[in-house]
Amino acid sequence: MHDLDAVLALSRWQFAVTALYHFLFVPLTLGMTFLLAAMETVYVTTGRQIYRDMAQFWGKLFGINFALGVATGLTMEFQFGTNWSQYSSFVGDVFGAPLAIEGLMAFFLESTFVGLMFFGWDRMSRGKHLLVTYMVALGSNLSALWILIGNGFMQSPHGAVFDPATMRMELTSFSNLIFNHDAQAKFVHTSIAGYVTAAVFVAGISGWYMLHRRHMELAKRSFRMAVLFGVFASVGVISLGDALGFIDGTREPAKLVAMEAMWHTEQPPVAFNLIAFPSQKQQRNLYALRIPGLLTPLVTRTMDTVIPGADEVEKQAMERMRNGIPAVLALKTLSADPSDSGALAEFRKHQKDMGYALLLERYAPDLAAATPHDFRKAARDVIPDVAIVFWSFRVMVVAGFALLFYLGVATVCSLNNRVQDRRWLLKIAPWFIPVPYLACEAGWLVAEMGRQPWTVYGLLPTWLSVSTQSVGSMVFSLTGFVLIYSVFIVVEMYLMLKFIRRGPDNHVAAPLAH
Repeated sequence: MHDLDAVLALSRWQFAVTALYHFLFVPLTLGMTFLLAAMETVYVTTGRQIYRDMAQFWGKLFGINFALGVATGLTMEFQFGTNWSQYSSFVGDVFGAPLAIEGLMAFFLESTFVGLMFFGWDRMSRGKHLLVTYMVALGSNLSALWILIGNGFMQSPHGAVFDPATMRMELTSFSNLIFNHDAQAKFVHTSIAGYVTAAVFVAGISGWYMLHRRHMELAKRSFRMAVLFGVFASVGVISLGDALGFIDGTREPAKLVAMEAMWHTEQPPVAFNLIAFPSQKQQRNLYALRIPGLLTPLVTRTMDTVIPGADEVEKQAMERMRNGIPAVLALKTLSADPSDSGALAEFRKHQKDMGYALLLERYAPDLAAATPHDFRKAARDVIPDVAIVFWSFRVMVVAGFALLFYLGVATVCSLNNRVQDRRWLLKIAPWFIPVPYLACEAGWLVAEMGRQPWTVYGLLPTWLSVSTQSVGSMVFSLTGFVLIYSVFIVVEMYLMLKFIRRGPDNHVAAPLAH
């Protein structure tokens, strides 16, 4: 069991490292494509050369980010087979469909049009090249959609049922898989977060140019388009984040417990923990700064709905474990005799709670002999790591409102045509570039850590999803991934800084006359 725990922990660390590294490139790709399309649209409609220069310059930075994003994303899909083979076997018939379509989108549609966008400026008419740029934007966002459809199934499994004959999830409704509420809400939220990232990126570099009186004409126009694009996107990402939180709160009560550090069920309206220092071991907050009566209306849109705390969630989990034990025992009978109609009927009766019994099996391999202590240990696992989820959620929220305030102020200054004189704003603009990245990474920590201990929520525990690997091979591969991905980050930073310092072509480099 100790080797299994070590392999599980290392497999989770490896996927987390590669996913978080990869997601450093994704938001900028999603947002920059539409910003480039907007700049080129102005060029096509007005014929002004400056907007073509803008599209070409920012396109170079997009290209660097896009190439490294593809390189870091390739390895992630292979991990499903190498490190998570049990998960792949269980859910491959469902997860494989959106993953395959995403591959077609990313490597055929998107990559083909990216090549035409970069090398087709003087080979196509303005209108045709603009269409290509929009197709790049569409392709990149559709690529994200299919990934998030797959992830949405992991968070909220709809459109498939478990087949006891094959021991796999079988796809029953492709439309339910696609239009899963979690997947759609997460796609819009993630995409708009990418738009904010791109807007802050362009505004930050443009502000640096204006601060140093370089490329003033291009920088002023780029800054204005970016902050206008960003301020609307930031409103959208906060609104959709609230909607996504409402969905998660009603469907995944354990995730809500972690997001809000709610250890005990209280009578509504419940206070909101503005700051808390949770203790997972003691199942309480060592310190909490609370705002009375705020959490209930935020989460439920009412003042009298009861929000279950960790104590209630664990109690419900133990009840579901007891109800799910007959389903797991019936599965073992069916594996020996698939024609046993009595076992099949027993499985059908209890199958909705099968996943909870599988959680218990980690501590009680013989489920029929599970002790109260085993039940309590398994029930404790239902609650995610509260400290990580709680603080990641607050980092994301604070960053989102800080970006809204910054982009709002920047928009007002830009529309008043005084941004070049606001040196304090130009100085802080580059320092805001990491903020949306921080928010995006924190958001993924909330989503993925908040789903634990499940790979497929309520159905497949994470401990049962991992491949049979040695600890040594996992340490070797994790170390290799960290080193290789660190090189990728260094390469991107070097190339980005090189092209930023060089700036656009010389014919737009001169500052405006005063």
